[in-house]
Amino acid sequence: MTQIESLHLPIIDADAAWAAVLRRDRGQDGRFVTGVLTTGIYCRPSCAARHPRRENVRFFADGQAARDAGLRPCRRCLPDDVARDEAGIAKALAFIGAAEEPPSLDAVAAEAGYAPHHFLRLFRRATGLTPAAYARALRARRAETALKENSTVTEALYDAGYAAPARFYADAPARLGMTPSAWRDGGRGVAIRWAIAPTSLGRMLVAATERGICRLSFDEDESELTERFPYADIAPGGAALADLVQRTVAAVEAPERPHDLPLDVKGTAFQEAVWLELSRIPPGETLSYAALAAKVGKPGAARAAGSACGANNVAVLIPCHRAKRGDGTLGGYAYGLKIKEELLAREGRGDS
Repeated sequence: MTQIESLHLPIIDADAAWAAVLRRDRGQDGRFVTGVLTTGIYCRPSCAARHPRRENVRFFADGQAARDAGLRPCRRCLPDDVARDEAGIAKALAFIGAAEEPPSLDAVAAEAGYAPHHFLRLFRRATGLTPAAYARALRARRAETALKENSTVTEALYDAGYAAPARFYADAPARLGMTPSAWRDGGRGVAIRWAIAPTSLGRMLVAATERGICRLSFDEDESELTERFPYADIAPGGAALADLVQRTVAAVEAPERPHDLPLDVKGTAFQEAVWLELSRIPPGETLSYAALAAKVGKPGAARAAGSACGANNVAVLIPCHRAKRGDGTLGGYAYGLKIKEELLAREGRGDS
């Protein structure tokens, strides 16, 4: 397989990148740019312009790398706007998270700085949801946390932002991910498809339901998956899983870059709160288990925070490698300290 080194990432798989360009894969936008040497421009993978000849193409990690090589951005697909789109999505997520009631599409789009219809496409592409569906899922998750902490159901639901308990029960069927009962009952009634792909960190297993990735691991095979989900319908994913696996490999090879992979994970309210805080740690930085516990409102629960990291079924995608012990040592990692050290080295390890 042909591979071309980028200026910022260790390796770009040129064959996979070219395949993404040919199918104009919007999911690959922001992961690399396509440089066309004959025209002197670089584009998003999804650019609608006529495809160049393969021999005239080089792939770069980002726009800066392409500009360093003497190329200029395409005026049609505006590849450098991908960063602006990501910033807009981040503003929208913060806006929704701070709102007492789910805001309208117009309000969220205005906060992000986009026209509503255009922003709806951006948001759905980034999260797999509409802003309204995201707000409902966020409110339902808050309700789960509140139910753990309040003495009555009604008090918990009002604390979570529901105008009335009936609204919570109406929203419940639309919640994301494998149902809590299916997670507790070994995946009963759920179809899980899996594949194994080579990565620079070792053989990687990716398993997914129709909602998203439910397991990512290294040096495991189907037998371990069956132990975790003994009652699920487990089968090889084949070609139907190929694109998801390719995107997952890209996320593992470049853990410092944000990903938009769909996840299907479920834990206790405390575990999910820890996982959310892990996802907020900037690449290249680390946070102690004690600090994680404090951030989710449970100071003194450092050991439980460490256990929550260990219960993470989609390591790397939820970056538990960014957690460490209070004494500054790395602590444990499900796939060994060598992989944890390598992930942090790729991100440019820092401390916090």
